[in-house]
Amino acid sequence: ATLGGGVNADQSSFTLRTLSNQRERSLALDIYRKILQQPDFPAAVLSREKARVIAGIQESMTQPESISNKAFYAGLYGNHPYGKDEDGDLESVKSIQANDLKQFYQQYYGAKSAVIAMIGDISRSEAEQIADSLAAGLPQAEAPAALPKVSYPTAPIEKRIPHPATQAHILLGYPGIKRGDEDYFPLYVGNYILGGGGFVSRLTEEVREKRGLVYSVYSYFMPLAELGPFQVGLQTKKEQANEALTLVRATLQAFIDNGPNEAELKAAKQNITGGFPLRLDSNSKILEYLALIGFYQLPLSYLDDFNQRVNQVTTAQIKQAFQRRIQPANMVTVVVGAESP
Repeated sequence: ATLGGGVNADQSSFTLRTLSNQRERSLALDIYRKILQQPDFPAAVLSREKARVIAGIQESMTQPESISNKAFYAGLYGNHPYGKDEDGDLESVKSIQANDLKQFYQQYYGAKSAVIAMIGDISRSEAEQIADSLAAGLPQAEAPAALPKVSYPTAPIEKRIPHPATQAHILLGYPGIKRGDEDYFPLYVGNYILGGGGFVSRLTEEVREKRGLVYSVYSYFMPLAELGPFQVGLQTKKEQANEALTLVRATLQAFIDNGPNEAELKAAKQNITGGFPLRLDSNSKILEYLALIGFYQLPLSYLDDFNQRVNQVTTAQIKQAFQRRIQPANMVTVVVGAESP
């Protein structure tokens, strides 16, 4: 069996992969259940993990990519929880004690908030029994309060952070969309054309292919429970940073003003729908989608409908969605390693 876990801006997760045979599955579930239901946070392990996290934070404080990410989220979200670094900061990590973890577990790991997803050689009744046995021993805490709303920037924010690296790291962004947003598919398909499609994207064509200013440039939407970020990122030589940033802004503004053309839309749809089976070519990938659908309460037909929803998108819908949701004049910009022009 393999145990795993993780944490992101909205949730924590625990995973178990085991053989389907009754004996092996039963033994693995016993261990999994104990971890979920009886965490003890031994002092030696807590001390070791704190040291590991602190070392990671200290190293990240020297890395331009980490510096830019932290500054970007702090600038975009301010005091909102999304603005905090998922790894924490040195002072808060140093101060954590076992009782803090136990209290957090009792408050936030309640059965009422749990989403349990399964895939494999099990029947519906077996799956229900497993889910019931996992949830039964979790704390009976109330579901946590909803996250506060994300505020849109009312003015542009630009941060320039010195760094000795030869490359400048640049991030631009704006609060984007939530999971289940009505604009998701127009924005998703549109962003594929803008900067999510790799070498066939507008940003790559303008910034890399025509002018050779970067090796890669990208954009994406990260939908969350509240407004996740729309982000554009690139790296370039320090002396080219301001030229590249100006060009990225101009390309983004032109896309928002005019939208994509029909040829771009057709190619994007073919690439997205053609590659869709690769998203579901393993049990682990399907499981991730099941957990996402459950946690964000998306329609159970989400995967069945995906390609159809993509194919229904029009150029007008993309243009309108970008104009509604993204305001380049008030974007947050972070540049690590290059001075102002």
